[in-house]
Amino acid sequence: MHKSLALVALLGAVSVAGCTQNINPTDTDRALIGAGAGALIADLAGESPLAGAAIGAGAGALCNDARLCE
Repeated sequence: MHKSLALVALLGAVSVAGCTQNINPTDTDRALIGAGAGALIADLAGESPLAGAAIGAGAGALCNDARLCE
C-alpha cells in the first residue's frame, strides 16, 4: 500500500470515528467505523480493502487515546 493511501485512510477513519461524539461510542464502535471507512477508501483507490480496513480499525480504536476524536 502506498504511504499516501495509508495516510488518507488513517485520516478518513479518524474523521469518521470522530463523528460519533454524541452517542458515547466504545473503542469497538470506533474501530468498526474506522474499518469500514478505511476499506472503502482503499477500494476506491484500487488498493487492498483488507489493508485499508486494518489501518482504519487501528485509527478508529486509538483516535480517542490520541485525543483526536473526543
